[in-house]
Amino acid sequence: MLVVMKAQATPEQINAVCEHIEKLGFRPHPMPGAQRTAVGITGNQGQIDQGNLEELSGVAEVIRVTKPYKLVSRDVKEEDTVISFPGTNATIGGRDLAIVAGPCSIESREQAFAVAEQIAAAGAQFFRGGAYKPRTSPYMFQGLGEQALIIMAEVRDRFGLRIVTEAMDTENLDLVADYADVIQIGARNMQNYTLLKAVGRKRQPVLLKRGMSATLDELLMAAEYIMSEGNYQVILCERGVRTFIDHTRNTLDLSIVPAVHRLSHLPILVDPSHGTGKRNKVVPLARAAVAVGADGLMVEVHDQPDKALSDGAQSIYPEQFVQMMDEITQIAPVVHRNVPHGIEISEPVGGPVTGTARSAGR
Repeated sequence: MLVVMKAQATPEQINAVCEHIEKLGFRPHPMPGAQRTAVGITGNQGQIDQGNLEELSGVAEVIRVTKPYKLVSRDVKEEDTVISFPGTNATIGGRDLAIVAGPCSIESREQAFAVAEQIAAAGAQFFRGGAYKPRTSPYMFQGLGEQALIIMAEVRDRFGLRIVTEAMDTENLDLVADYADVIQIGARNMQNYTLLKAVGRKRQPVLLKRGMSATLDELLMAAEYIMSEGNYQVILCERGVRTFIDHTRNTLDLSIVPAVHRLSHLPILVDPSHGTGKRNKVVPLARAAVAVGADGLMVEVHDQPDKALSDGAQSIYPEQFVQMMDEITQIAPVVHRNVPHGIEISEPVGGPVTGTARSAGR
């Protein structure tokens, strides 16, 4: 169910509608739009009496939402969701492409700073790096844990890049949230509903990667789990799915980008690194992702990929990243998009933490 408020509805009228929904035993989700606010309703197992809601002051109409995903749907919010990061010009969604880059794993301070310096100079706004790594073998490098999070906080302080890093489970979620600007949920955890609910109770943006065999509806329903807990800052990510082919690590499904844009207001990034698993395919597929309408890219960059402790084969060199940025800058205007010239800081750099000190009261 969706309650659409009148364009001139006051905050008091919107609050009164939300309170009425709560009294009915359901949960309201106010979603402000460019022209008016819509209030989604979750928690109802059956139909709700529309008459009572339609008579409330400031209500324009009440609409039944037939899709299983409600808050994710364009029925609830017609305008594209744009996620901003206070103190910077960085956004995810909207006209500007979001560029997320960095190594698969944080291996050392020297490695992280070497990569961060070069991607920041080339125009990236976000630094990705793994502190906790889900690996196929228990004997592979599992990440540096909090030490890596501290290094990434120092990267943010030095270069102004926002930090994207993965939370593997509910046990390390709070620690990751203390350091990250964007909490990543990996492909293996896309349907870890306990983790999705927990991250939904956080208030940081969440990057949700598509599962290895997940359908579009399953991806959107996973996003619905997060939003149903009150966190509406969700970013989807296509990272390839398992098919029968063997010339790439996965099959990068670029057709999901326009499909998501048709059904949902959420932004979607494309990860051509995991989507192909091969360095020589990353830049071509990055170009294609921009051409098909992706809201941004997530790529793995390493200064010495042959010595990388994880995913070296799919990590591009910094000079290849520069080439990619130059090429997508030429493609972006064709699809009415823009590639920002790196991050601009309007206030002192620092996100959830500064340096090695964890934030308080989160």
